[in-house]
Amino acid sequence: MSTHPLYTSDPGKPHWEIPSTGSARLSWEYDDGRDRLLALYQKGKDKQWDGQKRIDWDLEVDPHDPLGTPDEAMTLYGTSHWAKMTDKDKGELRRHYASWNFSQFLHGEQGAMVCAARIVESAPDMDAKFYSATQTMDEARHAEIYGRFLHEKIGMLYPINDNLQALLGDTLRDSRWDMPYLGMQVLIEGLALAAFGMIRDTTDKPLPKQILAYVMQDEARHVAFGRMALRDYYKQLTDAELREREEFVIEGCYLMRDRLRGVEVLENFGIPKAEAESYSEQSEFLHLFRKLLFSRIVPCVKDIGLWGKRLQEAYVDMGVFEMGDSNLDLLMAQDEEIAEKLDAERFAAEERERVTEVTEAIEEGQRISG
Repeated sequence: MSTHPLYTSDPGKPHWEIPSTGSARLSWEYDDGRDRLLALYQKGKDKQWDGQKRIDWDLEVDPHDPLGTPDEAMTLYGTSHWAKMTDKDKGELRRHYASWNFSQFLHGEQGAMVCAARIVESAPDMDAKFYSATQTMDEARHAEIYGRFLHEKIGMLYPINDNLQALLGDTLRDSRWDMPYLGMQVLIEGLALAAFGMIRDTTDKPLPKQILAYVMQDEARHVAFGRMALRDYYKQLTDAELREREEFVIEGCYLMRDRLRGVEVLENFGIPKAEAESYSEQSEFLHLFRKLLFSRIVPCVKDIGLWGKRLQEAYVDMGVFEMGDSNLDLLMAQDEEIAEKLDAERFAAEERERVTEVTEAIEEGQRISG
């Protein structure tokens, strides 16, 4: 089935072509490498999984409440528009918000796949190329999974948000080999991880919880990769070169904070853009969500060595400066543990069901033969 009929508005041309200005680099050093990065590469190989098999796609999803979103989390909650809405209208609004969120996840994962492939092409070191190859496969799996969820369970997609597209375009157009790391691994992936985590930790719906937990398990490795590679490289840069990258981070953070709010959803419900933006600004839930969006980005930026005065002032202005002291390793370890625990609980429950079925079959056979 074609995706295009499922879009809420015309996504434009079937392909978005981004001119490439960087160089492809081949390395003739095959034996030497950073032990930590090669260990991460081994983990990337060991942790590959099949989204068709690991996820229980037979689980039903109510498209009008796919995430179990409470009323208070809806941008229109408490407004005159909300008071006029029927239960059916509210269900449709939930469907649109879930579609918008997961559509941005889908488009972002495709962008991450392309960026990972670009790193394979442009990174100077073989160990980075090795790991990026495993990440490219991870991102392909994530795009496959989000696409399937949207097609089969929600039946609706949104085009890529203009500002996400702008940041992705800036990341891919830059000729410097480290920019796909910085734009994708640190900013876009960091923002996505926070959004994934917020839904994963609040939804009571088993299918989206599985999807997000397993995707985040992969993303924990990706962020670790970006941190290792950039931390080593940025130690070699001049102050001027570091400031250039800090300006890129500042611009990207403001862009995501101010523009990634789902205003398109409200516009589809007939609310003028200016009014929709005003409701978004007034939403207490969105204020909390915006702050949490930086919970993965700020400590990562500080860790890789981008922590100049301008950047610190920008984070103070955004109200997220204190997040620079967050323990990123602990957050990533928790992402791994949540996925492993979910697997253990699921498969233990399945084993109990099998034991029960076998026991009942034996008892039924004994009753008949007796």
